Amino acid sequence: MFGYIRPCREELKVRELENYQAMYCGLCQVMGKRCGFTARMLLNYDFTFLAMLLSPPDPRPSTCMRRCPAKLFLRKKCTCASGPWLEAAADESVILSYWKVQDSMADGGFWERLGAGALSLLLRRGYRRAAAARPEFDREVRLQLETLHRLEEERAPSLDRTADTFARILRAAAPKTGNETEDRALEQLLYHVGRWIYLVDAWDDLREDVAAGRYNPIHARFGGREEEEQDYLRTTLLHSRNLALSAFALLDRGCWGPVLGNILYMGMPMVEELVFRGCWKEMKRQAVLGIGPGSTRQN
Repeated sequence: MFGYIRPCREELKVRELENYQAMYCGLCQVMGKRCGFTARMLLNYDFTFLAMLLSPPDPRPSTCMRRCPAKLFLRKKCTCASGPWLEAAADESVILSYWKVQDSMADGGFWERLGAGALSLLLRRGYRRAAAARPEFDREVRLQLETLHRLEEERAPSLDRTADTFARILRAAAPKTGNETEDRALEQLLYHVGRWIYLVDAWDDLREDVAAGRYNPIHARFGGREEEEQDYLRTTLLHSRNLALSAFALLDRGCWGPVLGNILYMGMPMVEELVFRGCWKEMKRQAVLGIGPGSTRQN
């Protein structure tokens, strides 16, 4: 995934920020335990959002003290304790990361392909473990990425068709609880967040893709008519965010509700505005929006 889904830190209460960081660290621990140390290198804020969504609606998170592999000589950190929901988020995160690496190997430049190939080898064993644990999710990811590759090869001029493929991948990450209303709401929330991620990323990469001659669905749709591109993107992104918020209103996520609400109501609009202003990548490089352990880790 891409690192776009993060909270607005300044609007989080101290306890909410501590809970978020505990989830971030807990997911890192579980990814390393289940899929190997390399998997931890791929942790980002999008996956933390997924872990919170999959978590049970407890009034307080279950935590424990663990050492951080990046800061072994410092005191232990408070992390969320492992559970089936955190294991599911870890496995799905590794599967998504592995196939994103494969995509970079297919579409990137020489040095990008070289780096992606090395990372793919390091991640392969962990991916196989995760895919064995979540075969249905792995199959859906493969299916939708194959569809997306066909659309890219055709240089499809449709934003909806291409965005739909990635949205379906995230929707497949929703577990079945047996509660029809909750299952439907969670699927819709992840679907529209996935659609939003795909379109924001397409705009973020638009100039680089056009300069390199790579396919970009926005350019294929509008052919460089920038004013039309922005107007349409702003409208359809707002539509997806509103539908995600409507689905979120039907969910109870206990102690994670305030942080998730912060992300959906404030974090996503904040990131979207930075992307449209063209300063998102620079702010990421400078770790201006860092919120991970020590507020320095940036994915």
